[in-house]
Amino acid sequence: MSNVVNPSRRLVVGRGFLSAAAVGLIAGAPALAAPMGAKKDASSADVAILNVALALEHEAIEAYQIGAESGLVTQAVLPTAVLFQSHHKAHRDALVATIGQLGGKPVAAKKRADYEKSLNVAALKSEADVLKLAAKLELGAANAYLGVIPSFMSKDLAKVSARLAADETMHWTALAQALGQSIPQAALTFGA
Repeated sequence: MSNVVNPSRRLVVGRGFLSAAAVGLIAGAPALAAPMGAKKDASSADVAILNVALALEHEAIEAYQIGAESGLVTQAVLPTAVLFQSHHKAHRDALVATIGQLGGKPVAAKKRADYEKSLNVAALKSEADVLKLAAKLELGAANAYLGVIPSFMSKDLAKVSARLAADETMHWTALAQALGQSIPQAALTFGA
């Protein structure tokens, strides 16, 4: 089994790109992120990619925080939202640690007002609106992780990406259920 990653392959995620190695780092498995024989120091491009991923994790964490503090989310839904936020915090922490280990400077979270604007928080008027926003973010993450699996040369990295996609799909499924949405009727719904 090869642990070599083709660093030229990139995954479009939201407004940025993630390499196959970055997915390993996001999963909290930095040992999987480096090709065999690679030195610990990463190129500035790899640090930049990891900072894009970190910025996206900051956004997800803040989205859940905004939702929790909005007064729109019921006590029945709040514990699940907090759990999902904790998953994103774990991703953030792994990225911060890895960026630091690579000699980079982790990008800081934006101000609350910036997230409120980019997430169009003013449009959130109900619990359903908050859940729809979260579901949209989680579906995008699930599809991104599924989309990168074919890029991996390492079966270990493909497995990590699949596990992340499964978690994001689980998040989406719980949110869709809370919204009263039916189970997708078509096979092969995710990753398309």
